[in-house]
Amino acid sequence: MNKVMISVKDLHKKYGSFHAVKGISFEVLEGEIFGLLGPNGAGKSTTLEIIETLREKTSGEIWVNGMNLEEAPNEIKKIIGVQLQSSGYYPGLNLTELITLFAGLYNRDVDPLTLLDKVNLRDKQKAKYKELSGGQKQRFSIATTLINQPKIIFLDEPTTGLDPQARRNLWELIKNIRAQGTTVIITTHYMDEAEVLCDRVAIIDNGNIIALNSPDQLIDELVATGFERPKEVKQANLEDVFIHLTGHEFKN
Repeated sequence: MNKVMISVKDLHKKYGSFHAVKGISFEVLEGEIFGLLGPNGAGKSTTLEIIETLREKTSGEIWVNGMNLEEAPNEIKKIIGVQLQSSGYYPGLNLTELITLFAGLYNRDVDPLTLLDKVNLRDKQKAKYKELSGGQKQRFSIATTLINQPKIIFLDEPTTGLDPQARRNLWELIKNIRAQGTTVIITTHYMDEAEVLCDRVAIIDNGNIIALNSPDQLIDELVATGFERPKEVKQANLEDVFIHLTGHEFKN
């Protein structure tokens, strides 16, 4: 049985009279890609930020790699990687310099080119972050989560706004990161993305987990109720056509 990397028990978060997270519980296993799904305002990002030590919980227990969040937040920070937003990058530095800067903050000896190779951005080593395309920015953002060689990385809607080719490229990158032993927690509004990437998903609505299982199992459970799609699904869709015609390399 895989080791439990994250254990959330009866987690609550209140903002005054507003109850954002209402006693949710779940576990994430080592080497798993685990998805948190739900509409805007459901409590996904709040839950992630609490686990990431960025936001305080109201009550409940969280354990990360066997460490209690209340007792060892600084130790937990050392073993996790959190995707940065664009505002986290100094505009005057190129990608190599940014990696060197962040490596210094982590007190890590990192070869920037080796890290850029992992996300296929070696040819952009001297470029500024603002000069990158949308897909390249997201790949670099994921690269920064790997600087401290984390056991767990958190990706909050990593493909939002990307074209289909860039999304598929990022999916392959995330799968490769997991293949190297890193546990991945992801939020996304794209259900096809969750179906392709996630071993298990928790669906959150109004601060509660309303379903938790593998995508296949959740789909099978829905079909078992007699649900049928209103139209026949073809063996391919327009996105498949787009990917087939525009190639499969990291172009964006």
